[in-house]
Amino acid sequence: RGFASQTDGESRLARVLREKFPRASAIKVVDISGGCGAMYEIHIESEEFREKRTVQQHQMVNQALSEEIKQMHGLRIFTSAPK
Repeated sequence: RGFASQTDGESRLARVLREKFPRASAIKVVDISGGCGAMYEIHIESEEFREKRTVQQHQMVNQALSEEIKQMHGLRIFTSAPK
């Protein structure tokens, strides 16, 4: 698949994350299962994460994607607050 085009799953997850994290300065979703939607890698940089421990940041993402996660085998989450 083309590098610039997202899979349906990637765009769906990115849309949900943009909704749940309106102050995010960067959101990147990558299907790392070869396009079948079983596993994703998510990178989010958001002001909402400031002053929170990594585990709390990841819990926020898991909560935001609670419905979507039910159909996945795995999820890699990378979070940070803007510098």
